[in-house]
Amino acid sequence: MSQTAKNGLEYIRTPEPEIRLRKGPQLDGTRRGDNDNHQGDLEPVIEASVLSTHHKKSSEEHGCNDEASQEEEGFMGMSPLLQAHHAMERMEEFVCKVWEGRWRVIPHDVLPDWLKDNDYLLHGHRPPMPSFRACFKSIFRIHTETGNIWTHLLGCVFFLCLGIFYMFRPNIFFVAPLQEKVVFGLFFLGAILCLSFSWLFHTVYCHSEGVSRLFSKLDYSGIALLIMGSFVPWLYYSFYCNPQPCFIYLIIICVLGIAAIIVSQWDMFATPQYRGVRAGKSMWRFYIKQPFTEGLPLSKHCAMYL
Repeated sequence: MSQTAKNGLEYIRTPEPEIRLRKGPQLDGTRRGDNDNHQGDLEPVIEASVLSTHHKKSSEEHGCNDEASQEEEGFMGMSPLLQAHHAMERMEEFVCKVWEGRWRVIPHDVLPDWLKDNDYLLHGHRPPMPSFRACFKSIFRIHTETGNIWTHLLGCVFFLCLGIFYMFRPNIFFVAPLQEKVVFGLFFLGAILCLSFSWLFHTVYCHSEGVSRLFSKLDYSGIALLIMGSFVPWLYYSFYCNPQPCFIYLIIICVLGIAAIIVSQWDMFATPQYRGVRAGKSMWRFYIKQPFTEGLPLSKHCAMYL
């Protein structure tokens, strides 16, 4: 027989390998030795990978510690202005986290400087609220601005309803429908704007310093608009038969009102240091300007008809 045929017969006579299960007999010595050699070859590789992983973790932790220490050193090495800026940012983050929960009223001495307007209200103040939603939700809580908010809000709703009722009355109830509706429309507009600006100012007063200043200016402007609007019906009916003096006095009232609005737009006007100036302005407005501007047309009116 040829060599190829002999090899084929030997291949046929070779018994088929036995099927071994996981729980069957163990491997023979040759295969066990091969496996042991293979595991022995893998052990240095595994140990090396574990050591490298541990080294990476330790280097990362060391890097984090270095970054934290560098950050602290950098913060301490900053100028006072940058430190104050970072402190304000951290304060804002703290306030936002506080507002994720429920807030409480705080005493006057822990308020920021831009909220310390009245030294005689020692407790019950709202903390700074950097959220308009939180400010408007606070109107249902008891604090130092609750009375101001609700009295002006209800007054605004009252004058709004009264103005709509008056403006939509039939013309049969008026002597001069167009003129009288314009006259009283200006009065109602001044009252609604004044009360609207007022309750909005007292509501969002604690939002931020910029928002507080903006709505403070609107509040004082609304007071001036109310005074100007309240003069219109009085002068209209006082000089009903003589319109020329009526226009003169209206121009004077408008000039004084616009001057008051311009003064109230100064930023320093809303600071606590100028509280006396604001009080003096209010006293001048209600006890000097208003009696003078009302008394002068009244004396003129009496001199005309006496």
